[in-house]
Amino acid sequence: MKIAIVGLGVAGSYLASRLGKENEVVVFDRLSKDGFDAVCAWGTAKGGISKFAKDCGLNFENYVVHNGREMQVNVNGGTVRIGLKGLCCFDKKRFITDLAEGQDVRFGQYVTKESLAPDYDMVIDATGLIRPLLPKIKDDLLIPCVQYRVKYKELPFDDFYVKTFPTLSGYFWYFPLGDGTCHIGAGDYNHKHNEEIDSFLKRYPGEIVKKNGRPVRITPPSLCQPFYDGKIVGVGESIGTVYPMLGEGIIPSLQCAELLVENLQDLPRYREEVLKHFKVYDLVYRFIKSKIDGNFSLPLHAKSLWTIYRYMRTREDRYGMEIRMLKIMKIVLGA
Repeated sequence: MKIAIVGLGVAGSYLASRLGKENEVVVFDRLSKDGFDAVCAWGTAKGGISKFAKDCGLNFENYVVHNGREMQVNVNGGTVRIGLKGLCCFDKKRFITDLAEGQDVRFGQYVTKESLAPDYDMVIDATGLIRPLLPKIKDDLLIPCVQYRVKYKELPFDDFYVKTFPTLSGYFWYFPLGDGTCHIGAGDYNHKHNEEIDSFLKRYPGEIVKKNGRPVRITPPSLCQPFYDGKIVGVGESIGTVYPMLGEGIIPSLQCAELLVENLQDLPRYREEVLKHFKVYDLVYRFIKSKIDGNFSLPLHAKSLWTIYRYMRTREDRYGMEIRMLKIMKIVLGA
């Protein structure tokens, strides 16, 4: 097949590597080669991502810049400590470019479905949030986010640090990058994220190396349909594969991309497999929405909380952390 992939993110680069072996693949990205960057905190779980790297001939350990041991979660001034099991920070930009190495990547090109459809058998929308090639999502829930890369002479924390916002409307993050720099940022539905970042930088001033920001989509796949429209097919965040509880999309996007690889010739089945694989995201989304909207009550949502706990508890390696109900309760209840 002749395939165009629009967006050189983690899903797009993975698909370029996997599909480029047996198909004619061209990747388009709107950023220039010099201006290309990988926007996110660069945190992931080794247990969830290593296989995808191996399938593309890469050793994920070569990209790790910080191995986590314990995450501090600030909840209303109290601290919840979470043991880590493979949660790490990695050089996402280098990882993405290495995934796409050897493929035809065209930087600095803004394309449309009208310009691509006549020349390709399939056009993959791997643009993440933007989703310009597929129909607009109705009732899309986006969390505004801003992130800084900051260099310190002495790091404020030597490991992962997170501070939750009231009603779980978002959180502040601090992810060390292993070279005296860190990513600090925040996302909040109620737009308090800039205030929290400014407060942190006043307490812990450092040299700001870079600033970027974009919203994160936490709308689940079931509400991001259609996944395909004619020759156009979506993958990753463009069809809602960010885990709503954590705002984490790297591993889910890779999982979604692999589902497309497996069902490349059968898009109706691809849709079914995506909905099946990410079914729990509907429950998590409704749970988070109840917190944001102020409709949460423990008796009413206890069953949902238990289901989410069991889902994550049986996938500790994939999430890279120890999952304990008591600690989840403290975070959810803000106590």
